[in-house]
Amino acid sequence: MTDRVLILGGRGRIGSSVAQDLATHTQAEITITGRSPAIEKTGSLLLEKPVQFLMLDLAEVDKLRKAIAQSNLVIHCAGPFHHRDTNVLQLCIEQGVNYIDVSDHRSYTIKALSCHDQAIAAGVTAIVNTGIFPGISNSMVRQGVEQFDNPEKIHLSYLVSGSGGAGVTVMRTTFLGLQHPFEAWIDGKWRLVKPYTDREMINFPSPYGRSGVYWFDMPETFTIPRSFPSVKTVITKFGSVPDFYNYLTWMAANIFPKWLMQRHNMIEFLSYVSHFMTDITNPFSGIGVAVRAEVTGQKNGKIATYCANLVYENTALASGCGTGSIAQFLISGKLKKPGVWPVEEALPTDLFMEAIQSRGMQINHTLAD
Repeated sequence: MTDRVLILGGRGRIGSSVAQDLATHTQAEITITGRSPAIEKTGSLLLEKPVQFLMLDLAEVDKLRKAIAQSNLVIHCAGPFHHRDTNVLQLCIEQGVNYIDVSDHRSYTIKALSCHDQAIAAGVTAIVNTGIFPGISNSMVRQGVEQFDNPEKIHLSYLVSGSGGAGVTVMRTTFLGLQHPFEAWIDGKWRLVKPYTDREMINFPSPYGRSGVYWFDMPETFTIPRSFPSVKTVITKFGSVPDFYNYLTWMAANIFPKWLMQRHNMIEFLSYVSHFMTDITNPFSGIGVAVRAEVTGQKNGKIATYCANLVYENTALASGCGTGSIAQFLISGKLKKPGVWPVEEALPTDLFMEAIQSRGMQINHTLAD
């Protein structure tokens, strides 16, 4: 029987990257959705295999319920997720259909995880925050944590060149993340942190080298302390290439009036201007991503540090690899874990490494006292 996968928001840059990964690594029948009539080009990618298209707005609940009921797996790529409800997830649980999303905000993650017991009762495996960061980054942390007797500190650093190959939605996500201070797990306590502060210079692999990153609210800041209770500090920082984008983002976070940054029109204006600017700089900066996961803890009675680095030439495609690989494992039956989970709790390291290798990605890591 052919597996049927429904990708909500599948015509966007991230959604089409997920569709491409699935078309490459599975035999699934793929249906993508969009709110306007289909066009020949799906996002920025032309898929090797044909996909079906369904015009669908998430507010059309009856139509959405029917589409989910006709699927074996639903992948939710219709962001931003800052103000999304969990209706899609709840409909999947109601219909007994497995669920994945590319959500990237704490508020949505908290709401999704609250459906955990319902998913267990329905036998539904639901995995949130898949993609590159969060997603592959979470699995890099898990791999590091497993090297220690007692992991204590996790430092995640992300760097994206230009637009990252993503669309305006990702730009919206960035500016929405600048609106409010957020809680970070530091020295065993939740402490309030201002976004895009505390610039730190990190040594990334070539071609990036030493680059600046800043505090940024990510779901990992919330889920990793829950997943690994012995960890006392979790730091998540983000930066852009070229560096002048960091200064513009810092200004938006720290100089622009808060009331202005909380207006929808302002977010839209900044998102479209930023995307226009990256269209100009992408040919020079590239659209790649670097992820650095550093774990410090006790191993054999000594303090040691594990550091893992991943570099990929296209951020959107990397996100497709992260989400697509988890979808592949769910479809094949290699991954089955009823409940609602963040990636680091759902995906075993052996499957993660299988996904990385099969997609031509490489993680370099070191472990030092």
